Amino acid sequence: QVQLVESGGGLVQAGGSLRLSCAASGLTFSSYAMGWFRQAPGKEREFVAGISWSGGIKYYTDSAKGRFTISRDNAKNTVYLQMNSLKPEDTAVYYCAASYERVVPREMREYDYWGQGTQVTVSS
Repeated sequence: QVQLVESGGGLVQAGGSLRLSCAASGLTFSSYAMGWFRQAPGKEREFVAGISWSGGIKYYTDSAKGRFTISRDNAKNTVYLQMNSLKPEDTAVYYCAASYERVVPREMREYDYWGQGTQVTVSS
């Protein structure tokens, strides 16, 4: 049974930082590209960042570039999202997702497994 478990969310002031983690089990982690998505209240879920199976290719949405960093540790079956200079508009539930043998997809439909999400709230 595949499980993706996010952690590291919380309440932070604007300008602060958080590091999200997503621990994967039940799959061959190194065969999956990993992505982070987020969904704010009343909005559609959107792509934030993605990383290839090797970690050599990374993509970010424009709002995340320069502030967020995605990384992975295949030995620990974990993907991370370091978020710096957080803004109130970053407030959302953040989800990690796994995509089998694709490079770095940015569409939700290209991901095979999803975590339950972790809440990030940025106060002004």
